[in-house]
Amino acid sequence: MKYHHIFKQAVKHKQEVQMKKGKGAHLEWWQLSLIGIGSIIGAGFFLGTGLSIHSAGPSVLVGYLIAGMTAFFVFSALAEMSVNDPQPGSFRTYSKKAFGDTYGFVIGWMYWLSGILIMSSEIVALSTFTQFWFPHVPLWIFTIIYSLCGFGINLLGVQNFGKIESIFAVIKLSTLFAFIVFGALFLFGIIHPVSASTIQHSAMTNFFPHGLKGLWSALIFIFFSFGGIEVVGVASTELKNKNEVPKAGYGLVIVLVALYLLALFFVLYMVSWTKINTSTSPFVMALSAFHIPFLDSIFNLIIISAAFSTMVGALFSITHIMVALAEDGDAPQRLKKKNSRGVAVNSLLLTAIGLAVSILCSFLLPKTLYEYVTTAAGVLLILNWMNILASHIKLHPTYGHQEKFKAPGFPFTSYMGILFILITLSGALLYANERIGLFISIGMVILIFIGDKLIYRNNKTVVSRP
Repeated sequence: MKYHHIFKQAVKHKQEVQMKKGKGAHLEWWQLSLIGIGSIIGAGFFLGTGLSIHSAGPSVLVGYLIAGMTAFFVFSALAEMSVNDPQPGSFRTYSKKAFGDTYGFVIGWMYWLSGILIMSSEIVALSTFTQFWFPHVPLWIFTIIYSLCGFGINLLGVQNFGKIESIFAVIKLSTLFAFIVFGALFLFGIIHPVSASTIQHSAMTNFFPHGLKGLWSALIFIFFSFGGIEVVGVASTELKNKNEVPKAGYGLVIVLVALYLLALFFVLYMVSWTKINTSTSPFVMALSAFHIPFLDSIFNLIIISAAFSTMVGALFSITHIMVALAEDGDAPQRLKKKNSRGVAVNSLLLTAIGLAVSILCSFLLPKTLYEYVTTAAGVLLILNWMNILASHIKLHPTYGHQEKFKAPGFPFTSYMGILFILITLSGALLYANERIGLFISIGMVILIFIGDKLIYRNNKTVVSRP
C-alpha cells in the first residue's frame, strides 16, 4: 500500500508537470480564435441588430466601435492573467485570488447561470427557425434534438469539439465576408438591384437621429454581440503553447470588429435605417432588392448554424467553470471528475438538468417575462467583463518584473473598459424592458451571494489551489 501511494503521487506530479508544459493540450492558437468566434457570433447579430439600428440609427457603428474597444481591453486583461498565471478556472479563479472566496463563488455560479439561460434562448431560437421548414412539427421536439446534439459534441472531447466549432466559425465568417464583398460590388456599381425600392444611398445622412440617448440605450444590445469572449480564457488551458493566448484573442477581436463594422456599414448603405424593423434580419432586408433565389432559406440556415455553435460554445465554457468550482470546493466534488476523453460528465449532466428547467420555463412563463430573464443573462455576461478588468487591476502588481506578457495601455485600458461598461449598463435604465432585465440580473447576483453565505459556505470543504 505504501508503494502504491508513492506511485500515485509520482503519477500525479508527472501530470501536473505535463500540464504546465502544455503536454496533453490539443488546440493551436488559430483553433482557439475560431472557437471564440463560434461562441460569439450568434443568431443575435444576424437577426437582432435591427433592434440596435432602430434605437441608434447609423450611429450604431459608433456603438460597435466602443464595444469592440471594450472587448479588446477585456481580452488584454484576461490574456495577461492567463499567460502569467495559467488557471483551469480562468476568470473565476482570478476573481477568487483578487477578492476572496465569496467573490469567486458568486462569479462562477453567476457565469454558469447566465450560460444556462443563454443556451436555452439559443435552443428556442434554433427550434423556431427550424419550424420555418417543418411548420407542423412541435417546437419541443426540435429543442430535444438540438440539446442532444450539443451535448453529444461536448462529449466527444476537446479536440473534436475544437474541430467542429471551427467549422461553424468558418461558416459564419464566410457569410459575413461574402456579404461585405457583395456590398462592395454594389458600392462600386458592379452589380445592380432588380428593384430599387429598398435601396437608399442617403441612409446615413442623419447619423444620430435619436441623439446620444438613442446610442446610449442601444449600447447594451450592441455589447451582447460580443458576449462569449470569456470562452477564450476558459479554453486557453487547452492550448499547446500557453504563451499564444494573446495571439489567439487579438486575432479574434480584430477580425470580429472589422467584420461587424463593415457588414453593418453595407447594411446601412443598402437600405435606409428607417425601413429596418426588429422582426426581420437587416441582412435579409438589405439583400431583398436583389431577388436572390432562396434567400430566406439561406439565411435561415446561417442563423441556425450561428445559434447552434453559440450554444455549443456556451456549454463547453460553463462546464469548465463548473469543474473549476468543484475543484475549489465551491460545488460538489463529484462534478470535477472527468472521463478518459477529459470530459466532466457529471458537470454536463448538471448543466443538462439546468437547461431542461430553463427551456421548460420558456414554454410556461409569459413571453415578456422570459425575455426579461434572457436579457438579464446578457447583463450578467457584461458584469463579468467588469469583474475581469477589476481582477486584472488588483492582480497586476503581483506579477512583478517576471511577467511574460503585459496588457498594452495598463492601467488606462482597464479603467477605461470599466467606464464603458458602466455607461452601457446605465443606458439600460432608460427603457422599461432593459431596466427590468438589469434589476433581475442584480437580483440573481444577490441570491447567489445569499446562497454562499447562508447555505453553502458553512458546509464547504476547503480545497486549496496552488
